[in-house]
Amino acid sequence: MEIRETPIKDVYEIYPKVFKDARGYFLESYREDHFKNKGMNTSWVQDNQSYSEAGIVRGLHFQSGEHAQAKLVRVISGKVLDVCVDLRKGSATYGKFHSVVLDEKLQNMLYVPTGFAHGFAVWEEAVFTYKCSNLYNKESEGGIIWNDNELNIDWGVEEPLLSEKDQLWPDLKTFTEISKGGL
Repeated sequence: MEIRETPIKDVYEIYPKVFKDARGYFLESYREDHFKNKGMNTSWVQDNQSYSEAGIVRGLHFQSGEHAQAKLVRVISGKVLDVCVDLRKGSATYGKFHSVVLDEKLQNMLYVPTGFAHGFAVWEEAVFTYKCSNLYNKESEGGIIWNDNELNIDWGVEEPLLSEKDQLWPDLKTFTEISKGGL
């Protein structure tokens, strides 16, 4: 398993070793010792899975306060552009984002620590799965509008299909004012 640092502290891209033969493939999608060696001492308490058709954008979501969640995300099938935005109060990279293409052929993953908004754009019909460090709590859910002008994320989708709530989140500037500087 190769764990790569990104330009944003505590966000990691993970590339497992994939063993292929005539029968198919095998990989380890998580190994606690490898993660702990990089300082990711996360206990996972919930696994989620979603299916999305191409052209859908989900996010940018977060859980706040005592319900904040770290996530380990990947696609089982398909291809997505995965994005996380640093919302950690006082962080040197506050308001910056990191994106990576998660692809079933690479079987790569992204580790998103607490204090980040997260979302993805579906480039090819996808089954998306993620581990969470905390249970979902509706009252602690928040978000940043997906097409925020300040972030200027190129989602790679011309006319995305969005949920109603994902069209109503505040922009980063408004979130920063409301939250008094972040999560």
